[in-house]
Formats: sequence, C-alpha cells, structure tokens
Amino acid sequence: MTQIDINRLGKQAKEAKYELSKLSTEQKNTALCQIAKDLLADTQQLLHANEKDLENAKKNGMNPGMIDRLRLTEERIQAIAQGILKIVELQDPIGEIIESKTLENGLQIEKRRVPLGVIGIIYESRPNVTADAFGLCFKTGNAVILKGGSDAIYSNIAITESIRNSLGKCGITKDAIQIIQATDRAVTEEFMKCKEYVDVLIPRGGAGLIRSVVEKSEIPVIETGTGNCHIYIDEFADPAKAVPIIVNAKTQRIGVCNACESLVVHEKCIGTILPMVAAALKEKNVELRGDEEVCACIDNCVLAESQDYGKEYLDLIISIKTVKSIEEAITHINQYSTGHSEAIITENKQNAEKFLNEIDSACVYVNASTRFTDGFEFGMGAEIGISTQKLHARGPMGLKELTTYKYAITGDGQIRN
Repeated sequence: MTQIDINRLGKQAKEAKYELSKLSTEQKNTALCQIAKDLLADTQQLLHANEKDLENAKKNGMNPGMIDRLRLTEERIQAIAQGILKIVELQDPIGEIIESKTLENGLQIEKRRVPLGVIGIIYESRPNVTADAFGLCFKTGNAVILKGGSDAIYSNIAITESIRNSLGKCGITKDAIQIIQATDRAVTEEFMKCKEYVDVLIPRGGAGLIRSVVEKSEIPVIETGTGNCHIYIDEFADPAKAVPIIVNAKTQRIGVCNACESLVVHEKCIGTILPMVAAALKEKNVELRGDEEVCACIDNCVLAESQDYGKEYLDLIISIKTVKSIEEAITHINQYSTGHSEAIITENKQNAEKFLNEIDSACVYVNASTRFTDGFEFGMGAEIGISTQKLHARGPMGLKELTTYKYAITGDGQIRN
C-alpha cells in the first residue's frame, strides 16, 4: 500500500466526516442497533476469519495468553454486539452547549460540542477493539481509519466489512469506518504522515507501539498509557484495607495498564503491614523485588535494580521501595510514574489530601485499587483508552473525550470599533 492509497483512505474519511456530523442521535442509534444485529448474524464468517489468525499465531509461536486475547468465540462476539448496544444507551454529547453568555454589545456566544473529525487508531491484537473503537467514534460523529496489527488482520477485516455492510443498509456512508489492510510497518509510518486528512491519532497497545507513534507521527497524538502504577502504604495505613487492595490491584488481571507494578512503603510499615502484604502476594505467586530494607524483612525477596522501579511488568512481579516520609514517597512516584494511576493507603486525611494534590498522574486514589481506572468503571459506559497526557484528554476517554468544541456567535449588526 502506497502513500497514494493511504491518502485515498484519508480523503474518503474526510468526506465522510461531514456527512456523519449531520446525523441525528436517532440515526446513529438506529445504525448501531443494525450493526449489533448483523455482527451476530455474521458470527460464522467472523469465526472463520479468526481461525486464520489463530492458525498463523500458533505457527509463529505466540504465547497462550496472547492467543487467548486474539481468539473469538460465539460468546465473545455476543459481547462485542452487546458493547455496541451499550453505546446506544449512552447520551450523545454532540450539540451540547458547554457554555453560553451575552456580551455588553449584545453578541451571543455559545460554546458547542462537535466531533473531532477523522480519528486514526493504531492498535494491537484484540479484534474487539475494531468494533469498540468504531462504535465510540461513530456515536460522536467521527470517521475512523483503523490500523490493526498483523496478528488479527483477518478478524479485523471481517468485523469492518460487517459494519460497512450494516451502514450501507442504513443509508450511511460506509467510509465512516475504513481499515488499512496492509500489515507492514512502512505502511503504518506512511499513515502517521497523513495529517492533511486525519485530525488525531490514538495508539492502543504496548509501550513500543505507543513510543513509536509519539516519536514518528506528524498527526497530533493522544498518548494512551502504559501504566507503571504505584500504591503507597502510608505510616497511617489500615492493614485490613492494605492487603486486599494491593492483592486486587496486582493480581486481578496482570496484563492491563491499571495493574499495580510498584509498592512504596513507609519504613514504619516494613516490619508490620508489609509482611502481611508479602504473604498474600506470594500466595498468588507474585515475585517480590525490593530494596535492601525490604529484602532484610521479607524472605525470598529479590534485590531490586534501579530499572525495576520504572518498569511496567505486566506479569506476576512487583517492585517495593522503602521511604522515610510521604514527601519522599511522592517524589519517588512522580519520578518513576508513567502518569497513569497511583494510590495511597492511609487513615490520615492530611496525608491523603497531600497525596491527591501532589501526585502528577491522571488518576489518584485514596484507599482503593488502581484497577478502577476504566471508562466503564467510571460510569462512562465505554472508553477508547486511558490518556496519560494532559492536552485535550486525561484519564479514561469516553464519548466526550472524542469531541472538541467550537464557538457559535450570533449578532444583530454589531461591528468592532
């Protein structure tokens, strides 16, 4: 696929975005319902396409965990369809009047919520992202160009074709969703130069993918996060809360960006709360990597190296750092954090507020697991990803985060002196 082909997709998407911006909420919801219905009707075609991806994955020696992420089943296709229907239930943000005012000269100014336009999404493995990403972009009036990974290419193409056929049935441009079928990296880099047509690029995947897109894209990027997430056990922590929170944050799902990767422990808790936490983590087969103070207190603890404190393991491994104060804890976390999610366990309100105010991450918790950093858990219904940057969007990105705004100014003959 050449730059000419990429530009053709971009031009088609740009034309589509103007049509999509005119759709009513009822038209969008009707189309989403049709799409959910047709995805179920196309189950066998989707499974057949997915089988090709699974066969290639096995030939290439993909590990069982990744194969499971790639696999489609009838139940998973039903879940994809249900996810589309959940988007139908969400309030349409397009057209919302965010602010309004009348100036002294009589000019009426409204700040209105509008679509971003054309959204490009570069992502890895899981084919459900194809449908999820489209649903959120479509509900907010955005056209989307998808660039999935080679591992799921047949599944992604099949899902996209099902959606395009559904859109055609509803009299809506099929170019609301397009997929780049070429799988080589050169095409991905060409896509990242398509700034004439694509308004924003969102990478979803591992640290390598995200870093590559941020460094090479000529299109504005919303950086979705790798998560080196921390939990700080304060000197005023309640052990009855600390143990279940940390075990949940680390082990409920290890391969996700909001899992806890690093513990920071006040020195007064090294001989009290930490042994209880360590015992509970070891029951879940978590490897502990700690500093000298931690290793002296905990059996079978590996001495941590400096790079351990900045690592997103996505595995049954956790680093542990001792600090002498909450100030030192905050400094350490801000140094090694990826800006995703951090938590403090404490019964001291002053320390809790200090942590909330001074930790520089998208989501900061008091006495709760970092695993709640999720659009669904936050009541958004769904999400496109977790933004770890500060411009435009931060944290879980739902429908509103896929919009921007413009000013509508109404006058009655006013001129500027």
